[in-house]
Amino acid sequence: MQRRSFLKAGVAAVLATNLQAAVQMARWKEAVAILEQASASGQVKAASMFVSSKGESFSRGFGAAESADAMFLLGSISKPIAVMSLLTLFDQKQFALDDGLKKFIPEFSGDGRERVTIRHLLTHVSGLPDQLADNDRLRKSHAPLSRFVEHATRTPLEFASGSRYQYSSMGILLASHVAELISGVDILTLVDRSVFMPLGMKHSAQGLGKFKLDQVVSVQTEHAAPEAGGGDPEAREWDWNSRYWRELGAPWGGTHASAPDVGRFLSELLLERETVLKVSTARLMTTNQNVAGITPRGLGLGVGMSAGSDACSDRVFGHTGSTGTIAWADPATQTVCVVLTSLPARAVNPHPRDLAAKAIAHEVRGS
Repeated sequence: MQRRSFLKAGVAAVLATNLQAAVQMARWKEAVAILEQASASGQVKAASMFVSSKGESFSRGFGAAESADAMFLLGSISKPIAVMSLLTLFDQKQFALDDGLKKFIPEFSGDGRERVTIRHLLTHVSGLPDQLADNDRLRKSHAPLSRFVEHATRTPLEFASGSRYQYSSMGILLASHVAELISGVDILTLVDRSVFMPLGMKHSAQGLGKFKLDQVVSVQTEHAAPEAGGGDPEAREWDWNSRYWRELGAPWGGTHASAPDVGRFLSELLLERETVLKVSTARLMTTNQNVAGITPRGLGLGVGMSAGSDACSDRVFGHTGSTGTIAWADPATQTVCVVLTSLPARAVNPHPRDLAAKAIAHEVRGS
């Protein structure tokens, strides 16, 4: 009799779980349909989505992503993750945001470099370029991050720091190097210890970490950006799918993570849980730090309407990645949206990631 009751309870629990999953899928049916169609047609080889709204969450993999835990190359969503690891040292009073970069890298001086601050680096107003002029040559030679740092330290500023906005991967690189100098460990280790482990991001790595190359989703590199080897038939040894790039762990674009793990990262900021950062520091990431008249940016994150999707509020914060990824959180609706795909952002317009994220935003706003 007891066994029969136990079995009935088990069946009831399974049915309840399946019903809840069905209800959640029905709510996000438009976004699901977009990614199903894109993967079924072969346009997108793999995709994953995660959405959380007011305590309820839904996740799913598509195409070659057999589950929502499939790990994608995040592209520039890597930047705020690296910045969060740096800001754990800010919470420890190891540096001030208005400290000059020269304080930590003495050779970064001359031609106005002494005026570049950590804040400038994190809000893309430093004057440093996005990519180095010799980016291809460095990647072809399988240069370590330390060589990218050396070249970024010497590269000329393109404008006076603080005077205007220019998206800069090299700014994030040098800020991450400051984190290495202060902490005494490399950025791959620091991100793992200070971000992934505390947040329970078990399907994430800066570089490959403990994971193997065949455990991460391949990027459709025929559509890759030029700086990632797009259009170069000889780029196989250094493009987005190469072992070199996957292991490098570039803080501006070399993080691997699943959609639910990126959701955990954004939820830490949205819900101000203080698992990793103090509330006051988290708010520096998610609110504008640039002066009026310059593109608004938080520390490492985009903020304001352009950082989210249509129907998001002006309080939204987030980031996209050139590998085909988008992630945002909207405090107005308490929503986290993550869509990861293997199709590079420049491949098609509108991109399935943007269409799916837009559908999520409209569903939340209309509910």
